Amino acid sequence: MAHPQLSIVIPAYNESARIEDALQRVMSCVAERGWDAEVLVVDDGSKDNTAAIVQRWMRSNPRLHLVQNPGNKGKGYSVRNGLLQAAGEIVMFTDADLSAPMEEAERLIVAIAEGADVAIGSRWMDRTRQTIHQPLYRQFFGRCFNWITRTVMGLPFKDTQCGFKAFKRSAAQVIFRLQTIERWGFDPEILFIARKLKYIIHEVPVTWGHDERSRMSYLKDGMKMLQDMSRIRANSIAGRYDEAIAAMKDTSTMVTPQVKQIPKVAKVGAEARQ
Repeated sequence: MAHPQLSIVIPAYNESARIEDALQRVMSCVAERGWDAEVLVVDDGSKDNTAAIVQRWMRSNPRLHLVQNPGNKGKGYSVRNGLLQAAGEIVMFTDADLSAPMEEAERLIVAIAEGADVAIGSRWMDRTRQTIHQPLYRQFFGRCFNWITRTVMGLPFKDTQCGFKAFKRSAAQVIFRLQTIERWGFDPEILFIARKLKYIIHEVPVTWGHDERSRMSYLKDGMKMLQDMSRIRANSIAGRYDEAIAAMKDTSTMVTPQVKQIPKVAKVGAEARQ
C-alpha cells in the first residue's frame, strides 16, 4: 500500500477535556480539504481516558491511529515516537489545543512543496495573525527565552517553540533519530540538528490563538529548557552529534537533504493504512 501523503501527529497527555474537540476539528479539516492523510495520537501515559476516547473514534476513522508510550516520557519523546512511526511523505506535529488551526497546515505543506526539508510555524513573523494574544508575562518570558535560544544555539528563527512543524519524511527519519531531549526543550534541538545537517528550513507565519489551558510554566519549564540547551551545546562541543551522524552514515540509514522532493499534497480520497 502506498504511503499517505501526509501524517499528522498529536502528542497527548491527560487530554480528555479537549482531545475529542481536537479530533473533530482535525478529521473534519482532512475530509473538507480532501487530504490523503493519516492521524496519529501519541498517548504519553495519560491517567485519564484520553486513550479510550481515541480508540472510540478509531472505530469510524480507519486513518486514525493510537500510539502509546511506555509511561509518561515527555512531549519530545511523544513527538519523536509518533513521527518515526508515521508513514506519510510529509510528517508534521501539532499540539492538542490546536492553537494553530489545522487548516494552517497548508502553509507548511506549500513550504515543503517549494523546496524546504523542514517547515516551522511562527507566531512572531506576523503578529497580526494572532487571534488570541498571550498574557503580557507569557509574551515577555517567551520572547526572552527565544532571544536566549537564538543567541546560545545560533538559531536564526523568530519562533522556535511553536508546536506546529512539518518535515519531509526522509528528513524526519534522520533528525528524530539524533534527538536526545525528550521533554519541553526538544524544539531547539531538532532545529539545531537540522541546521547541522544542512537541511533547508523555512519559517512560516501561521494564525495562532493562545489557549489559557496551556500546562507549560515559563518559570519552571523555562529553567529546564535552559538546562536542555546547555546539554545540547555540551553534546555539540563534545562531538556527540557528529559521532551519531557518522554512525548513521556507516549503517546506510541516513538520507541526504537533496534526495527526495515532495509534491503538493494530492486532494484524493484516503485509503486505510495497512
